[in-house]
Amino acid sequence: MNQSHPLLRERNGHEASVSYSELLFDLIYVFAVTQLSHYLLHHLSWTGALQTLVMWFAVWLAWQYTAWVTNWFNPDLRSVRLMLFAVMLMGLFMSSAIPEAFGQRGGVFALFLVLIQVGRTLCVLNMLGWQHALSGNFKRILGWVSISAVFWLAGGVCQGETRLLLWAIAVLCEYVSPMFGFPLPGLGRSSSRREWTIDGHHLAERNQLFVIVALGETILITGATLSELTPWTPPVIIASLVAFVGSLALWWIYFDTSSKAGSEAIVHAKDPGKMGARFHYVHVVLVGAIIVCAVANERVINEPASHINTLTAAVLIGGPLVYLCANAVYKLFVYQRIPLSHLVGIAALVVLVPFSFVTDVLMVNGLTTLIVIVVAAWESISRARKTEVTSP
Repeated sequence: MNQSHPLLRERNGHEASVSYSELLFDLIYVFAVTQLSHYLLHHLSWTGALQTLVMWFAVWLAWQYTAWVTNWFNPDLRSVRLMLFAVMLMGLFMSSAIPEAFGQRGGVFALFLVLIQVGRTLCVLNMLGWQHALSGNFKRILGWVSISAVFWLAGGVCQGETRLLLWAIAVLCEYVSPMFGFPLPGLGRSSSRREWTIDGHHLAERNQLFVIVALGETILITGATLSELTPWTPPVIIASLVAFVGSLALWWIYFDTSSKAGSEAIVHAKDPGKMGARFHYVHVVLVGAIIVCAVANERVINEPASHINTLTAAVLIGGPLVYLCANAVYKLFVYQRIPLSHLVGIAALVVLVPFSFVTDVLMVNGLTTLIVIVVAAWESISRARKTEVTSP
């Protein structure tokens, strides 16, 4: 299939790097992640958790669909760059509405999200041409984001549980439809192997940079929370140290052994489009877990001696638990196996749950951090040994 076009990236065998305009674009998502973590912290209830989850998926999907576009289109060209900056501006308003997205600014949040998803897709089709080889993909995407737009906008004018339900349906439309090739009557479905030709290195790097964005939020929250507290008591200082070391351990688990391998897994996959989609499916969970860990750190630094309840346990233990599970699935895609270290770490966190209710939050956070550190060290040593064995 001929996919040549002046605005498309050249597939000349060289690995594409993330452009400076894409890095600038990601700054909006630094803001969005901060907004989401603060929302969850201030609405720490089961309803608040569901609301945060729906908004997180919305934010991620807006970023994900844009990342796919810049995987095909050259973001260094003026027209593509201007489109990216327009999406960035709309993302600023969308992210600013997050604190009141389930209050008075639900319509604003929904409107700017729809403008991002529908507007970007229309822009791509106009730049690409409606008869180009790739236009069928974007026509199907336009159909599905238009369907989801109905639920986003309807939810924006509703209240309470109705808004949550309608927005959850909208998320499912945009999250699930790529799994089946965006099927639509009259347009059929996309073929991931034939039509979704991608640059694996670029797509993997985009996901990895978003992980950095989320990990940066955990460190920013640690520093910001510590700076606001007076005096710095020993428990507060210990809690801050635990939070910082925990962030480093989360980074180590993901980046020390599998970041380069992740790029190679997409590049050498028989169906790069499907492998790239799997990366997005697992990274939305992985990055979401980091956001929960950031909330846990702020909670512990503020009240290190407080006792745990069910919701606090869900944050303190659930964040690392989901993070290890997502990493296990990610490494299954990359290495075709789940590391034993991850399975042991998951089991240890589950065992910790009943014991967490008899101690304070600082002790629980310390134990979860210790488990994550052990997993990071174990996996690093294990991977190094395997590399030595396979080296000539």
